[in-house]
Amino acid sequence: MDCTFPSVVNGVRLLFRDGKVRADYADFVDRQIAAVRRAHGGEENLPALHADKLIRTLVAAADSRLFGSVLAGWRDEETVARARADEPEALVEKMLAELAVLSQAEFRSGSSEVFTRPMGEFLHYYESSGTTGDPVAAPKALDDLTANTINIGEMWGRVLTPTDTALILINGPFAPAGYQFEKVMEYLGVLSVRLWVDNVTGDYTRILRLLRELSISTYVGSPSRLLEMLHFAYRHGEPLPRFRQLLLMAEQAGPSLLRHLERLTGAKAFVGSFGSSETGTTAASCEQGRLHLQVQSYLFELADSRGIRPVRGGQDEGELVVTCLDLRARPLLRYRTGDLVEVSGTPCPCGMALPVVRTLGRAHDVMRLGGDGVRQEDVESVLWAENRPEVRHFTVLNYMLVLRGPDVVCLLTTDREPEAPGLDAVRRRLATLFDGHNLSVRTVSALPPLASLGSYLGWKLSRLVDLDDPAMTDRLPPPIAEVVRVSLAEIEATTGLRPAPHLTEGAR
Repeated sequence: MDCTFPSVVNGVRLLFRDGKVRADYADFVDRQIAAVRRAHGGEENLPALHADKLIRTLVAAADSRLFGSVLAGWRDEETVARARADEPEALVEKMLAELAVLSQAEFRSGSSEVFTRPMGEFLHYYESSGTTGDPVAAPKALDDLTANTINIGEMWGRVLTPTDTALILINGPFAPAGYQFEKVMEYLGVLSVRLWVDNVTGDYTRILRLLRELSISTYVGSPSRLLEMLHFAYRHGEPLPRFRQLLLMAEQAGPSLLRHLERLTGAKAFVGSFGSSETGTTAASCEQGRLHLQVQSYLFELADSRGIRPVRGGQDEGELVVTCLDLRARPLLRYRTGDLVEVSGTPCPCGMALPVVRTLGRAHDVMRLGGDGVRQEDVESVLWAENRPEVRHFTVLNYMLVLRGPDVVCLLTTDREPEAPGLDAVRRRLATLFDGHNLSVRTVSALPPLASLGSYLGWKLSRLVDLDDPAMTDRLPPPIAEVVRVSLAEIEATTGLRPAPHLTEGAR
């Protein structure tokens, strides 16, 4: 009996006992791949595709508790027929104008109310991390899992080949990301190993061994986790892992951070994907290192003080608002993501017709010092500027900023102990960002555990700890409480800055 199988069967490898499910699934996969490739090539009639998918999504959403009352008319076949008779672009514009915007707070207060199917009809159950509020139910149905896998896979297939091997290092057992990227690697025929590490001990010994033994070429995960692994290798005399490419996600990664990671690993660094547990992957990277909006699966709008408007391809920026078109088991309509983005408005050298987008972080990830705002990229462009002669004898690996009243302490990990002039040069450059504050810079053997949790917590709290912020610990789910307690104790011991009482009480 011949037991040799192709690496990919019908695009995405999932096994089903039921023959009809297998046949329907294969047909769905083929249609989805064809649509994605037409969109990439600019050959898809996007207004018609958007109108068709939006109608199907509204019909599905009418069966949910959240949207059922406002969309009750979409259970009527006459409503659907009239919509299909409308000019596609006009229909989409009209429906977006009629639908209310869904805030994160409203969605998180009852995320299961968007379900249109019984729980038993989903394939897997997941939740978001819950670091910015109640955890969001994010189960995967067969159709949305497949669509998301193909969307990412067709983008990453321009970066990876079947000769690559991938480490998926995502410490999120409740969230779908690790499993989703595992399915993408299967789609591409790429060997992957999905691992995790203890958040407190941070022991990467076994992972570093597997990187060597399996000749891993690709890192898939968050920047903060990679930085912690690299620092662990330095501290324990392990060979520094080298990669061909880094597919980074779950945290803001600006140009300075990307170049820093490239210098440390010898790899080409990409912001591999962008999205959330609730929406799926709204953008993915091409071989040019640029994120492309997945317009075949979403309607995109931008919100700011001027209002909300559709993404039409020109240069623009604002908070991303998404309507998911391939998520009919749990539809999201005009969902405010909280993510700030910039749409470039210029074609990408890769040749794809998809809009190019650049992530700008989240609105709350700004450090307010008097009337000025300091962002992550401001700090990292100072710390990781190339070819600074005064720091040529050491490399800043990672950092944490600690604020308490007028005092700012920058904790650094380095590849070797820096001499005083080099460390003072770093302090002088950072001081331009903290005018009017008492800034000191100190090296530590390891950063507090919070520094590895950027994908859960964002820049604030993972790398920027404001010991005066009354809301800092309010955002934390119980599983992170021990990490916070340990981190606050380490911060106090290292800096001498005592957290406000409500913070230590909240971390118990």
